[in-house]
Amino acid sequence: MKYFQLVIYIPTFIIGLILNVLALWVFCYTLRKWTESSIYMMNLAISDLLLLISLPFKIYYSSHDKKGPKRLCTFVESLYFINMYGSIFIITCISLDRYVVIKHPFTAKLFRSPKTTLLICCCIWILVWLGSIPIYNFHETNNQTVKCFHKMSDKAWHASIIISLEVFGFLIPLTVMAYCSVQIIRTILRHREMKQGNTNHATCVYIIAANLITFVICFTPSHVGIFLQFLVRQHFIADCSIKQNISLFIQVAMCFSNINCCLDAICYYFAAKEFRARTNKYLILRKTISFLQSSIG
Repeated sequence: MKYFQLVIYIPTFIIGLILNVLALWVFCYTLRKWTESSIYMMNLAISDLLLLISLPFKIYYSSHDKKGPKRLCTFVESLYFINMYGSIFIITCISLDRYVVIKHPFTAKLFRSPKTTLLICCCIWILVWLGSIPIYNFHETNNQTVKCFHKMSDKAWHASIIISLEVFGFLIPLTVMAYCSVQIIRTILRHREMKQGNTNHATCVYIIAANLITFVICFTPSHVGIFLQFLVRQHFIADCSIKQNISLFIQVAMCFSNINCCLDAICYYFAAKEFRARTNKYLILRKTISFLQSSIG
C-alpha cells in the first residue's frame, strides 16, 4: 500500500502542481476580462492547488509510519478535506452555471455576473472552512504527536458527521451535476438535429460526459469507502478480514480521488474554450427565435 500510494501521489502532485499553477497564471495574467467561467475555474485551480500542497505531508507520514505534531497534522488534514469538498462544490456550481446558460439563457443574462459568481465562490470557501471545525477534534489524545490521517477518534466517525458528509458533500452535488449534464446534453443534441449535425456539438457532448464520468470515478469510490468505514466504526461489521479489505479499499479510493486535481485542469480548460464559443452561438439562436416569435405574435 505504501508503494502504491507513492506511485499515485508523486505523479499526481507534480503534474497537478504544474497544471494548476499554469492555469492560475493564465487566469491572472493573460485574460483581459474575467467571466463567470474563469472565476469558477480560478477558484477550482486554487482549491486543487491547496489540496496538492497537503499531499507531500500525507506521503511522508504514510510512507515512513511516523507521528507528527498534532497541530500540524490537524491543519494538514483540514487543508486536505476542505479543498476536496471545495472542489466538489465548485465543480457542481460550474455544471449548474452551464445548465442555466444553455436551458434558461434569458434568466442567465439577468442574474449571472462576475460579482455574483465571486460571491458564490466566497460562500463556498466560508462553508467548507466552517465545516472543517470538527476535524480539529478528530485526534482525541493528550499527546503532542499523532499519526496524520490515521487512528482518528470515534468523534470523526459520528453518524451526524458522516451522514452530512455523504449527503451534502457528495450525493446532492452528484445529483445536481448528473441532472444538469443530462439536460445540457439533451439540449445540445436537439440543437444538433436542427443544424443537421455538427462536430462542435459532438465535442461539447463529449466534454460534458467526460466531466461527469471524471466526477463519478474520482469521488464515488472514496465516499463508498467512507461509508463502509463508518459501518466498521459503528460495529455493524465485525469480521476482521472484511475490516482489513475496507481499510485497503478506502486508501486506494482516496488515491484516485486526488487524481481529480490533474483532470480538473485538463477538462475545464477545454470546457471553457468550447462552451464560450458554443454558448455565444446558442444565445444568438435563442434570441433570434424569440424575436421572430414576438414579431409573429
